[in-house]
Amino acid sequence: MDMKRIRRPQQSPTGPGDLESDGGAPKPAADRKSGGRTLRFVLALVSFLMVLPLMVFVSGFHRNPSFDRLRQVTERGHFELNAGLEKEMVGSSKSQKAKVDKLLGGLLASGFDEHSCLSRYQSVLYRKSSSYLLSAYLMQRLRKYEEIHQKCSPSSELYNQTIDQLKAGAGKTSSAKCKYVVWISYSGLGNRILTLASTFLYALLTNRVLLVDRGVDMTDLFCEPFPRASWLLPLDFPLSRFTSFDIHSPNSFGNMLKNKVVINNNLSDDASHGSSPSFVYLHLAHDYSDHDKLFFCEDDHGPLEKIPWLFLRSDNYFVPSLFLIPGYQEELHQLFPKTDTVFHHLGRYLFHPTNKVWGLITRYYQAYLAQADERVGIQIRVFETKSGPFQHVLDQIFNCTMQHKLLPQVSKTENIITKLDKKTKAILLTSLSSGYSEMIRNMYLEHPAANGDVISVFQPSQEEHQQTEKQTHNMKAWAEMYLLSFTDVLVTSAWSTFGYVAQGLGGLKPWVLMKPENRTVPHPPCKLAMSMEPCFHAPPLYDCKAKVGADTGEMVPHVRHCEDMSWGLKLVDRDD
Repeated sequence: MDMKRIRRPQQSPTGPGDLESDGGAPKPAADRKSGGRTLRFVLALVSFLMVLPLMVFVSGFHRNPSFDRLRQVTERGHFELNAGLEKEMVGSSKSQKAKVDKLLGGLLASGFDEHSCLSRYQSVLYRKSSSYLLSAYLMQRLRKYEEIHQKCSPSSELYNQTIDQLKAGAGKTSSAKCKYVVWISYSGLGNRILTLASTFLYALLTNRVLLVDRGVDMTDLFCEPFPRASWLLPLDFPLSRFTSFDIHSPNSFGNMLKNKVVINNNLSDDASHGSSPSFVYLHLAHDYSDHDKLFFCEDDHGPLEKIPWLFLRSDNYFVPSLFLIPGYQEELHQLFPKTDTVFHHLGRYLFHPTNKVWGLITRYYQAYLAQADERVGIQIRVFETKSGPFQHVLDQIFNCTMQHKLLPQVSKTENIITKLDKKTKAILLTSLSSGYSEMIRNMYLEHPAANGDVISVFQPSQEEHQQTEKQTHNMKAWAEMYLLSFTDVLVTSAWSTFGYVAQGLGGLKPWVLMKPENRTVPHPPCKLAMSMEPCFHAPPLYDCKAKVGADTGEMVPHVRHCEDMSWGLKLVDRDD
């Protein structure tokens, strides 16, 4: 409604309408007629003012609020990022909680400049407290890692000594006091987040220091996670020598095993002796070979222990296979007594949006989501060559959400009047296409919710196509993942790492939309996830002891096949 058209009501010269005068004599008919109009106008105005908040809330139906629109509002001076922890929008009780638990129960280290990365300590204001307790051992190991990282950081003398070995190419590696694993930036943002968490866990298990390839946008997306030392490779690091690594590289672990190259004089073969290499490349991407997969076999993996530099490229969440390596199992059990919390804890420890991205997140949340009684996240990823929207995908969403009472049915016959005291439910939908949010919004606009709830629909961006190397695209994607992690209920798409990240950060077991075949709605349309852990899409199917192919989803009770990918692996709680 155009608010400029609402004019101030004119005062009636005859007073309050049809009321009698002090003497009780009736007023002239003209005055009664004019007064009646005034009374009706006053009643209409009161009614309008009563429903105005509802109209403002349902305004989500009439347009598609996006990050770009919010940026325009911000440029006019509204919804600026607040550097303080006490935010009016979250209430004093949550502000008190943030003061007490801004370190997330001991997960995060103190000692940072809070203004340099506001999200690190402010995310607790927006997300429900985690119900998954940290182990004391994990906190102890993280503090120990932070000490090692500082000691071996790129600004240290120990780093300089080790970099000299790297440049030399080979030599006696046992003298290295610091060992490193370098994560090479590769693939889409969701994949990068999951592989970086996997690589950090490997560094934790092997007492290595994690260093991160900046790629095109890592510094724009993520704050530094470790106190007093950077995790970024120095700008003068000779990375150009290593970014060209691929499955055919002679320095890859798989090819060195295949060609019987001696690694640390510990390869069981009659190959010629010589000095050990200063680095090895680990190719753990989806196209890795059977020899590359031997990285997950303890006997073959052993020679890597003393190599000072490992370079790792992957687009997989390979954590489940680390749980199948006998030498790591006891340590992993101490770190994560509840097995299905690995990414939940490591993700919240490592990944903090930069202030620029955090501004997008908080402004959008405050503008559109904060006042809702319940927030439902729906993440749609369609693996189609043609652009959507597709009717079968929309039907699948409705079948899933209404069957499990995540969204209310609509009434097409009854004229249900929404009451002011009814529950407000905000749908946060993320998709490359704007069509799905428009269809859902129109449905609840044209037909009332059968239970009288107020439903609003919001979609922060509509990029149409995935643009992996575009900075603004990835900033919006990272903001959307984080916003989804603030929701109360989450629906995700099969095979999507975007959804995996959101569910892990939020500590949510999502309803997973099964992958459609032949553009038909699958039955069932969705399944409740066994755990909030991501799926390892391309695991090795190999028994390292028997040296034969095997079903690695049947070896231990806490590593099972994924709901959305029958050959994938995911972690579940040992007690489930």
